Amino acid sequence: MSKKRQKRKVIKENLFNKRRLIILNEDTFEETFSLKLTLMNVFVVATLGAIIITIVTTFIIAFTPLREFIPGYSSSKLKRDALELALKSDSLSKALQRNEAYIQSIQKVLTGELEYAKFNKDSILSAADEVVPQVNLSASKQEMELRKQVAEEDKNAVSNAAKRGSENPK
Repeated sequence: MSKKRQKRKVIKENLFNKRRLIILNEDTFEETFSLKLTLMNVFVVATLGAIIITIVTTFIIAFTPLREFIPGYSSSKLKRDALELALKSDSLSKALQRNEAYIQSIQKVLTGELEYAKFNKDSILSAADEVVPQVNLSASKQEMELRKQVAEEDKNAVSNAAKRGSENPK
């Protein structure tokens, strides 16, 4: 155990012993710069420097247009343009449907299939709008029978559980 303590003590002394960093002019051997350091100071400064560089790099990439060069990120302008084009294509497809209905109605008038008195542009355009079909949501006979059957099974299960509970008092 004393060897471990001595080893720790030697490491601690090495970390906190002061050393001198000297920069000399090679031609004249004149001391240009001198600094007293410990290994712990060097380690702390190097670690903090690495952390700061990482944080600064992350912020530069995250909050500048540089992120567009990373695969998987799309620009906000591209997203905005895609949304705008989707809205335009939707409105154009509706306008195309209305125009087709109008042209078909005009063809009916020209071929004589439709009387001119019944021909009205507003009625044609309103007929071209999409009509949502009505859905019957009422229950069928089979569904009602199934509901009754499930309700009876639930009643039987509850009554059987109550009987078992009264037979086995705790």
